[in-house]
Amino acid sequence: MNETNIRLKKNFIDKIAGGYPLIEKNAVIDTDKLTHEGMVINLVDNNGKFVAKGYYGKQNKGNGWVLTYNERDRIDYDYFRNEVEKAINLRKEMYDDRETTAFRVFNGEGDNIGGLTIDYYDGYYLINWYSEGIYMFREHIIKALTEITEYKGIYQKKRFSDGGKYIDEDDFVTGERADFPIIIKENGINFAVYLNEGAMVGFFIDQRDVRNMIKEKYAKDKNVLNTFSYTGAFSVFAAKGGAKKTTSVDLANRSRKKTIEQFIINNINPDEQDIIVEDVFKYFKYAVKKRLLFDLVILDPPSFAKSKKHIFSASKDYTNLLKEAILITEKSGIIIASTNCSSFDMKRFKEFVDKAFHETNTEYNIVEEFYLPTDFKINTKYKESNYLKVLFIKKS
Repeated sequence: MNETNIRLKKNFIDKIAGGYPLIEKNAVIDTDKLTHEGMVINLVDNNGKFVAKGYYGKQNKGNGWVLTYNERDRIDYDYFRNEVEKAINLRKEMYDDRETTAFRVFNGEGDNIGGLTIDYYDGYYLINWYSEGIYMFREHIIKALTEITEYKGIYQKKRFSDGGKYIDEDDFVTGERADFPIIIKENGINFAVYLNEGAMVGFFIDQRDVRNMIKEKYAKDKNVLNTFSYTGAFSVFAAKGGAKKTTSVDLANRSRKKTIEQFIINNINPDEQDIIVEDVFKYFKYAVKKRLLFDLVILDPPSFAKSKKHIFSASKDYTNLLKEAILITEKSGIIIASTNCSSFDMKRFKEFVDKAFHETNTEYNIVEEFYLPTDFKINTKYKESNYLKVLFIKKS
């Protein structure tokens, strides 16, 4: 494959040479040479000295990702096969776990190829392409996956946009088409997933450790509120952990049907749980008015959300969200505060927490901390890759 030399601006050379994998948009001088996504580029200094090799692909704040620091490496089938095989070998033990049959087998820049993730769902693989650039290598990556693994079928999602809209074609790639939903297990609990319904599958596997902790230690005999509940995964684990009752609140109409489905496949009567389709902030006001209090409140909002009356940005509004939750949490109750926003770190997140409790004159104690599970391998040189931050906060 042809390679093009692209000069780096002086102040980015040491950063990239030191292991930072994202080729930021303002890092390169020769932007006119970036002619098509998927092209292999050699990043060089002003004298033409090699720094790193990667590919051009537009994703968020970047113009691609570094793939190697060895000038002799060829970005070909053997390269991709080697990286995919290394990643799968790192997760060998997870394949043998019959109680958990969904996990991540390739995690982007954590496994040396930014813009690409691969998840496993009980014999089915789902590839996420986050730029047109990485999608240009699809034949190599799909071939590697089919040759290295045993699989029932492979699906894909193109997560890059076309005129602001996600490209949505038939997601099936090869093997046998699944009879949806696929019923996977996570620590022995069943979940229904759909690999053919838009960008999301109905289940976030990065919260595995958090859900298990809720079931094992925090749910028994508790009245649980699960906000931004999506398809009710936290509620299912709370119910399986012996919760007195769960209340799931989400604005999306689909959340009710999806949450009922998850309860039913786990032999939980959905009629004994509350499933509410409503703006979470409106529900908070209702709960205060009715003097409702919960022993366990779960906050797992999207990084950015918009409804008719509210715009929520985790980086700006998490403190106010916590203040609302504090008002309806029992004394000695637990608030589980979670965010997948990559624009701030755990230290900053704890500052949001401290501010919320200080402004409500409430004492608190952080009793548990969680980051990404081990299958979500991170790149320590790229802090944004360690995006998940979860705190279990006890209200005094």
